[in-house]
Amino acid sequence: MSEQKLHLVMGGRVADPQTLEFTDLSALDIVGVYPDYASAEEAWRAAAQRTVDDAEMKYVVVHLHRLLQPDMLKR
Repeated sequence: MSEQKLHLVMGGRVADPQTLEFTDLSALDIVGVYPDYASAEEAWRAAAQRTVDDAEMKYVVVHLHRLLQPDMLKR
């Protein structure tokens, strides 16, 4: 059985498009949590595409499994 590798897709308005400093944490768009990178990437692409014309909006994929199980990085 393979280990579950959770990923979070979220986004919001950033102060500078070159950074990940979100300007209003209460307004973050939590797209969802996904069981693998492929499905998270698909959700990320869809969310990012909706705001492609707004340079101050940024969506990211967070590797939750790395935060929840840091020992997995050693394998």
